[in-house]
Amino acid sequence: MTITTEDGDRQNVFAKEPTMYTDETYTVNHNEKAERLNGRIAMLSIIAAMGAYAVTGLLIPGIW
Repeated sequence: MTITTEDGDRQNVFAKEPTMYTDETYTVNHNEKAERLNGRIAMLSIIAAMGAYAVTGLLIPGIW
């Protein structure tokens, strides 16, 4: 612990901080197939929404 004294003889006690380090062996691997599938489903849903709007005039038929 570190003790510092301010003006007026007030003391502040600070805890000793642990040493910071980075773990170089830990890497994050993203699943590329899942990302690709997610993008394709998003594009398909946009096309489906545009098609539904063109056919019915409603963005979500039956709701709006």
